[in-house]
Amino acid sequence: MGGVLESLSLRSPLAGGRGHSREPARDALSLLHERTAKWVNKLDRAPGRKVWHNYRETRLTYEKSYLARLAYTHRNAVRHGLVPVANQYPWCSAGWFERVATPAQVKTIYSFGEERLRIPDDFDVVAEW
Repeated sequence: MGGVLESLSLRSPLAGGRGHSREPARDALSLLHERTAKWVNKLDRAPGRKVWHNYRETRLTYEKSYLARLAYTHRNAVRHGLVPVANQYPWCSAGWFERVATPAQVKTIYSFGEERLRIPDDFDVVAEW
């Protein structure tokens, strides 16, 4: 039987909100990593296993930079061959976004390309999710 960790095999980019201080977000993310790692390891009966890996923080100062990264995030599972269409990957926000956003918002986000983004993305993906 596959473990819960397989569900998390695709590194999930996270686009956060605004704020002057990054400390509360850093603290919240640290707590999220700690608690979800313990939960996943308990479900898989694998105490102490490393679940989360390092993350990279980028401060975005232009709206188009944010929108391009949101498009990148939505296409992540497609880019790694897990699904043919982003909204089919259950752990991606693309499906939710397409349901609640206006057609103009969806068209805008998906119009952004990734060719100018420099995001390290060379990791192995477990396809059996």
